[in-house]
Amino acid sequence: MQTETVEVVTQRDALAFEERTYAKVTWRIVPFLMFCYLVAYFDRVNIGFAKLQMSSDLHFSDAVYGLGAGIFFIAYFLVEIPSNIILHRVGARLWMARIMITWGVISSAMAFVTTPTTFYVMRFLLGLAEAGFYPGVILYLSYWYPSHRRGKMFAAFAAAVPLSGLIGGPFSGYLLHAFSGVMNHAGWQWLFFIEGLPSIAAGIAAVFVLTDGIKKAKWLTPEERALLDMNIRADSAHKADPSLREVFTNGRVWLLTAIYFCLICGFYTVGFWLPTLIASTGVKDPLHVGLLTAIPYGAAAVTMLLVSRSADRRRERRWHLAFTAVLGGIGLIMSAVFGSQPVLAMIGLTLAAMGGLSTLPMFWSLPTAFLGGSAAAAGIAMINSWGNLAGFVSPYLIGFIKDMTHSANLGLYAMAGALFIGTLLTFIVPGNVVNR
Repeated sequence: MQTETVEVVTQRDALAFEERTYAKVTWRIVPFLMFCYLVAYFDRVNIGFAKLQMSSDLHFSDAVYGLGAGIFFIAYFLVEIPSNIILHRVGARLWMARIMITWGVISSAMAFVTTPTTFYVMRFLLGLAEAGFYPGVILYLSYWYPSHRRGKMFAAFAAAVPLSGLIGGPFSGYLLHAFSGVMNHAGWQWLFFIEGLPSIAAGIAAVFVLTDGIKKAKWLTPEERALLDMNIRADSAHKADPSLREVFTNGRVWLLTAIYFCLICGFYTVGFWLPTLIASTGVKDPLHVGLLTAIPYGAAAVTMLLVSRSADRRRERRWHLAFTAVLGGIGLIMSAVFGSQPVLAMIGLTLAAMGGLSTLPMFWSLPTAFLGGSAAAAGIAMINSWGNLAGFVSPYLIGFIKDMTHSANLGLYAMAGALFIGTLLTFIVPGNVVNR
């Protein structure tokens, strides 16, 4: 009896030590990565707020805006895979710093855009600079956390997206409202310049904050490093580490790429068009538009964390991902159907953000559950680069349709349909492979 009591106490102490260790890791790296993604998302989608003034000042049509917003992802597609492979080989610390500093400089330089051509060029350069950041972080987190802990970590990191809307929406609206005409520059020019500066600061900080893996983490004790390394090794035992050729010809990886493409259609419909859709309900002041965007993004932050916690606790991924995708699709349809009724349209946009933005952390629990080593680096980058082509297709398609029909409704229906298709494809993925 006494022996059993000692074993129970010992096991309890071991679990407590493990929880303290992971809490220490989380507080060290996750808040910083969240901040980096928050400012990255500012720089990626603040074009949606700039459009409220920029399009009229520079005489850009919705199709020009949609093409410029989306061309970012063509550049993203071209260099994302080599970027992630370089990160895996040289380490996250310096490579993340390089990414963030270059994208901050280019984002601030967007203030000098004057023509559609310069708009396209600068957005393309921004895509080149930022490529590799998101899949790089997903890969980096997989170095520290085993599969059954990753859902919460991916969600905590991805929560930077709704937080960027919660904070950045009102802030962007304020910049447009308050800085218009200051020193003979438009509000949208100040928006680009000011919101690019935090990325440069974050890039410099990355050199000092990030650590290239468990073994180099001097801020951990030897016992803590041994525990983390043991858990990662045990988690990786079932994972394949095929050659790059095998990754690129793997049917399961291509299936996940197709799913991700569908999810990104909904994700960036919210990211690039939310300010315009709110303005179309009759809200004209950019400050008021910015304040209203905080509602959908705030609801999305809560949804993202709750759904991911449930998925980790139940060790079930597919149904949770399907729920968020369907919720996002329903929200987009509602926002189109009730576009002339501000309250109902806002409810629809809130549901679209809750579902559409929550799909990404749920999705990334799938490939990281069965890919390891260099295969994870290449596979994650491949899925993200090909899937993010939807970031080019969706804003351009909606802008083109809006120019042709003077309404975004058909585009919103199409993006909702993509989310529903992604839901169906999710159930082709074997549950025993990803539900870990």
